[in-house]
Amino acid sequence: MALRAIFFSVSVVLGLGVGFAADSGDTSYGLLGAGLGALLSGIIIAVEQSLQRVPSVMTIGGGVGFSIGVVLAGVLIFSAGQIFPQSTLVTQFGTMAVLIVLPYLGLVVGLRLGKLRDWDLEAKEGEPSKGYAPVPKLLDTSVIIDGRIADLCETGFIEGGFIIPQFILQELQHISDSADSLKRARGRRGLDILNHIQKKIDIEVTIVEEDFPHIKEVDAKLVELGKKLGAKIFTNDLNLNKVAELQGVRVLNINDLTNALKPVVLPGETIRVFVLKEGKEAGQGVAYLDDGTMVVVDNAKRCIGKNVDVIVTSVLQTSAGRMIFTRLKEESDRDELSFARG
Repeated sequence: MALRAIFFSVSVVLGLGVGFAADSGDTSYGLLGAGLGALLSGIIIAVEQSLQRVPSVMTIGGGVGFSIGVVLAGVLIFSAGQIFPQSTLVTQFGTMAVLIVLPYLGLVVGLRLGKLRDWDLEAKEGEPSKGYAPVPKLLDTSVIIDGRIADLCETGFIEGGFIIPQFILQELQHISDSADSLKRARGRRGLDILNHIQKKIDIEVTIVEEDFPHIKEVDAKLVELGKKLGAKIFTNDLNLNKVAELQGVRVLNINDLTNALKPVVLPGETIRVFVLKEGKEAGQGVAYLDDGTMVVVDNAKRCIGKNVDVIVTSVLQTSAGRMIFTRLKEESDRDELSFARG
């Protein structure tokens, strides 16, 4: 602020001095010079303040464009002076027009190029530029009732909002009014999850009335709406997942995301588990990791109710979940010892 005041004062004094120098016998020239100095300094200060709100890339582009315009104007005026050496009213007005138009055009072009460059830099930094719109996302009944979608929203990994068709809300309402207490609890949980997302999380939820009366199945309606809107479907229903992908609708499966984030277990690795129950095959035992992953242990029926060390033999990964197949470490050690002894 102080520098601007000093610049303004100096401009007024210089204007006053130039006015007096033009005609020392008339004080009106001095006042006119002081007024012009104040006007020019005021314009320069206003331009400088407005440039502070303009991205630096645009400022540089505008400056370079203006400078090129001034140079081109000078070259054109010099060339015209060589061709038309006599100064006439037409050449004077032409010179004035060139000095005004070319620098202005250079400034405008430079600002526009700088603006495009600024958008490009924003896009490269991962910031949404003008015109960017996230892909619409439809919520399936199963993923709403599941509830993990609300936790995922709270992490901030979800961009944009959700679209919920009216027929999905009707299905939730129908489930919450069921005579079966378990279904009724699941339906009410789904409605509570939606209410939580709408009121407690910064995610926009849009209800659409779009329906397809000629289609009876809710899943089929959801797929049809996904095709019409070009949307992705959030679900954890394996059957809906397969049907949607067959019809070209992209699916975001919560189970796939959960499985991708589970700790990696490699064949040959030793883990400690609690054998909880008997498996389907003879002699098998079944255990579970903390994240719910099923661990099948060969010949571990006798170890039910105990913590044992097991060695991973293979891992089966599907959209429905993950299964780890293992064998008892004591058996593996015994087999290695027998092999070593020959």
